[in-house]
Amino acid sequence: MATEFPDYLDVDYTDGEGEDPEDYPTIEDKIEKAIEVTRRGLEQYDNPSVMWTGGKDSTLTLYFVKEVADRFDLDVPPVIFIDHYQHFDELFDFVEHWADEWDLEVVYARNDDAGRYVEENDIEPGDDIPVSELSEHNQHHIRDILEYEEDTFPFLLDTYVGNHLLKTVALNDALEEYDIDGILSGIRWDEQEARADETFFSPRHDPEIYPPHDRIQPILQFDEADVWETFWHFVVPETVEEYPDEGYVPQDYDDLPNGLTHEDIPVSPKYFEGFRSLGSEVSTDKTESTPAWLQDLDNTTERAGRAQDKEDLMERLRDLGYM
Repeated sequence: MATEFPDYLDVDYTDGEGEDPEDYPTIEDKIEKAIEVTRRGLEQYDNPSVMWTGGKDSTLTLYFVKEVADRFDLDVPPVIFIDHYQHFDELFDFVEHWADEWDLEVVYARNDDAGRYVEENDIEPGDDIPVSELSEHNQHHIRDILEYEEDTFPFLLDTYVGNHLLKTVALNDALEEYDIDGILSGIRWDEQEARADETFFSPRHDPEIYPPHDRIQPILQFDEADVWETFWHFVVPETVEEYPDEGYVPQDYDDLPNGLTHEDIPVSPKYFEGFRSLGSEVSTDKTESTPAWLQDLDNTTERAGRAQDKEDLMERLRDLGYM
C-alpha cells in the first residue's frame, strides 16, 4: 500500500484511533471536531467530493461542508450520488430539490452496464441477471474479485454481488473518472461494527482494489441521537429562515412550525414516516410509525429495517471500497 498518497497531503491517518463517541461528550464538542475535519479535508485535497445519499448522515456531512466552505472562503466540491436503480422515488425528489436549493453539482454514479441490461430486459428486483451478459469490467469484479462462481445473480442490493456491482463498482468508477483524491462521507462509529475502527482520515490506496484516494469522515463521533439533535437545533434553524432560531423537534409527520412544509426542510420525509435508515425501496421497511428521532434510539437497532445489514457483508464490502 502506498504510504505517501498523494505527496502533497499533510493529514493524520491516526486521528480518532481508539476513540468513540464518548470522547466527545457534548454536541458542541462533536460539531467542533466535525468542522475541524471538514476544513482540513477541503483545504488539503486537490479534487475532493462529498458522498451524498440523501440520508441524514450524508446530509449532515454536506451541511458541515457548506458551512465550512462559506466560513473559510472555500469551494463546495461536487457531490456523488450513487444511483443503484432501487431508490425510493421520494429520495430522488429530495436530492434533486436540495441540490437545486443549495446550488450543488451532482455526479450520479451508476453501473451503466448493469443498468442497461435491467432496462432492456425489464428486470425487476429479485430477477436473475446472467453474468455472461455483462461487460468484461463487471465480469472481472464478479469472477476475479468476488470469486463468485454462479451463472446468475439476483438484482438485489442485499446480496454480495448486487451490492458490490450497483454501489461499490459504481462509486469506484466515478472516483476514477473524476480523479477524486478525497471523498467526504457520513459514516459513524456507532452505526456498524465494521466501521468502529475508522479514523477521521482513512487511506484507500491499494490500486488493485480501488482508485487510490482517502476517506474524510467528519461525523464519526456522532451517534444517531446526536445527528437528530444537530438537525433540529442547528442544521434546520440555520438553513430554513422561518424555522425557530432555538430549534424545534417535530412530534409527528405534520408537526412543522410556522406553516412550513416538508419541501422546506432538508430532512427526507421518509424519516417522518418512521424509517430510520434509507436503503432500497425493496429491502427497507419503516421500523415504527413515529418519526425516526422519537423512536427508542438507545435500545433498538438503527438499521433493523434494512435487509442488507449483515455485518460480514458490510465488512467485505468495506474492504472492496464501499462506505
